[in-house]
Amino acid sequence: MMERKVVIQLQNGLQARYANQFVQKSSSFNSEISIVKNGRMAAAKGIMGVMALVIRKGEEITLLANGSDEQDAIVTLESFLSSKGG
Repeated sequence: MMERKVVIQLQNGLQARYANQFVQKSSSFNSEISIVKNGRMAAAKGIMGVMALVIRKGEEITLLANGSDEQDAIVTLESFLSSKGG
């Protein structure tokens, strides 16, 4: 199990287009991946759960990954969330 705190840098936070991209990236890994904000947890592979967390730019979240490719998943998702988007 890996855990990493990440400050969101995406210009619109993790909403709409970026939430969809995040879920697609998460779904490409075999590991179980969760995202936590203010004590609320959602599966990173489910668009409704991710969007329900209402994650905005500048907020800190925690990524959790557990599985055979957990390290790759954390690195890839952290990089995406830490980017400025475009």
